[in-house]
Amino acid sequence: MSGFSQKTGDQGQIGGQEQNRATPTPDEGAAPDLSFFERMLAECVEAGASDLHLTAGRPPAFRVNGQLSAGDRALVPAAAVDQIVRGLLNPQQRVVYEQSSCIDIGYSSAGQRFRLNLFRQRGATAIAVRHLSNDLLSFTALRLPDSLAKLSRLTHGLVLICGATGSGKSTTLASLLDEISRTRPCHIVTIEDPIEFVHKDQKSLVHQRELYTDVPDFASAVRASLREDPDVLMVGEMRDVETMRAALTAAETGHLVFSTLHTGDAVGAIERLVGSFPTGEQDIVRHRTAMILRAVVAQHLLPAMGGRGRVPAVEILLVNKAISNLIENAKTSQIYSSLESGTREGMQTLEQSLVQLVRDRWVHPDMARSHSRDAMAFDALLARMQI
Repeated sequence: MSGFSQKTGDQGQIGGQEQNRATPTPDEGAAPDLSFFERMLAECVEAGASDLHLTAGRPPAFRVNGQLSAGDRALVPAAAVDQIVRGLLNPQQRVVYEQSSCIDIGYSSAGQRFRLNLFRQRGATAIAVRHLSNDLLSFTALRLPDSLAKLSRLTHGLVLICGATGSGKSTTLASLLDEISRTRPCHIVTIEDPIEFVHKDQKSLVHQRELYTDVPDFASAVRASLREDPDVLMVGEMRDVETMRAALTAAETGHLVFSTLHTGDAVGAIERLVGSFPTGEQDIVRHRTAMILRAVVAQHLLPAMGGRGRVPAVEILLVNKAISNLIENAKTSQIYSSLESGTREGMQTLEQSLVQLVRDRWVHPDMARSHSRDAMAFDALLARMQI
């Protein structure tokens, strides 16, 4: 299941934030030496790590199969981190970083792609690196449920992919968009920060827009996209009310909108969406959400037994008329019952997914139980399956 621990994409330059070296301005002289950084990236790839962390005064840390380890490596000097930052950021990016103390960029090295987050901590810079694999993987290869393929055949509405950071949301979105691109003559527009997966034109025409390079913010980019003749719109993350409001409008006007939220379960995603709006707007937002929401997918990544990478536990809520009514009438707590009984439609609870992983000998029962939302329900399902 390494596809989820290493997000997919193609090599090559992406907008103004994908780079191999920052071009020095005339007064900067030669570009800073990035050889140490390049060695760390090569070691990340060689180790099969999904993530690399570089922090001044600490050893480099690598995440392999979900486990973070620094080993006995030497401490990284603060000067080395500062030199990497100078070499990575162009003048425009430095302004953004100085203003917000955080920035996401893309980077290429030796035919491999990486997503970098530079941030300040304890008055110094730290760098979190995510390795982006070069191959887009199928639902089967990613061990995603077959029912997710239905989402690629939708023509309008809102689909939310949820989970914590590093839970595989972007990988699932990339697979869904690739399936659409391979099978339908559509215009797909993505708005991302940064672009993580490069999609080639297949049956679909794909335009990818990057924050701070192609667009100033998510909300205005979503509004502008409605004048770009899209069939499918992917909003990398609904971070604020204005982006959420724009995404709802896009879905209401006949477009298929995919986006992500940082929530751990499907019902929680609905409450998070509605609750993000001012109190006076929440009733109308519930009504709008009930009308346009098509599905919510909530993911967790678990370490597989035998060191076989990580596998996803996936909760799938497909919105039918009954669930739509529950959303509109603020009875979201009752959605779990519909979720449990909706297996024929392709729905499944987190506990059902976890039990299936145990049954298929991918995950140890204790590990699966520790990730369940309802341990008693998990144990009852496990006993019923006679594991």
